[in-house]
Amino acid sequence: MTSLPIVDPHMHLWDFTRQHYSWLMDRPLPSNAAGNVEPIAKPYGLSEYLADTAGFDVRGVVHVEAGASTAHSLAETQWLQGVADEGRLPMALVAFAALNDPDVEKLLAAHAEHGAVRGIRHIINWHSDPARTYSARDVIGDADWQRGYALLAKYGLSFDLQIYPSQMAVAAELAARHPDIPVILNHAGMPTDQDEDGLALWRKGLALLAAQPNVAIKISGLAMIDRQWTVDSLRPFVLHAIDAFGTDRAMFASNFPVDKLYGGFGAHYAAYDAITADFIDAERRAMFAGNAARLYRLAVTL
Repeated sequence: MTSLPIVDPHMHLWDFTRQHYSWLMDRPLPSNAAGNVEPIAKPYGLSEYLADTAGFDVRGVVHVEAGASTAHSLAETQWLQGVADEGRLPMALVAFAALNDPDVEKLLAAHAEHGAVRGIRHIINWHSDPARTYSARDVIGDADWQRGYALLAKYGLSFDLQIYPSQMAVAAELAARHPDIPVILNHAGMPTDQDEDGLALWRKGLALLAAQPNVAIKISGLAMIDRQWTVDSLRPFVLHAIDAFGTDRAMFASNFPVDKLYGGFGAHYAAYDAITADFIDAERRAMFAGNAARLYRLAVTL
């Protein structure tokens, strides 16, 4: 178990009495590219997260929008701002906005009024396999989506980028055109296609994104793809992500409680600890906490 300070830059909370999460609440549960979510289809608040992370030195967290219905996205931010204001744990927020919505600027402005909000996530993973796609079609190249993306700079918001490797080339071009928008690639770029062509596309995509100095990467969520994972099976993916982005733009995240489907908080962080055992202390401290605190502007003592 790592004794290093942790800033967890990707976690979720949900309260079924406040928002509707169709992926967790509809019956029967919809199919999900992350697997069978039945074990986590129940309320999960900060107390549950603190119980899951007991024994670890978690100094702060970044809550990433948790798939509440579009109509409830601002309500989710309002609720989570209240959780952050309680002061139990330093917390930054990444809110939801559909960037291709013609009225998205109103929502961005409303989110930005909340002091804990740092960025926006709009999941746009598209895959030709219906079992793996999150989006009905690939919107990243659409003019209306890119107009919404460009508005993030006006409100001082970063973007949490959740895509598949086939979309990375366009994403890298977009990041290059908007160097004033910080981009954080989610879940190590989600290398869902594990054949050689798929992995080559992932490696190429990471290189294109990493070439943009405004792009960083969160290493998490690999268990959604490798559900029988071991330290050795994760090792090449973790090390390649770090090699591509460097230790100053890579960070470890829990993706809890989603990654709880495939192991406890301790198991995931022990894997990251073991994989980086040969790194120098300053690099490890950056990836476990410092980079997340800096990139999400989270005031914590490390």
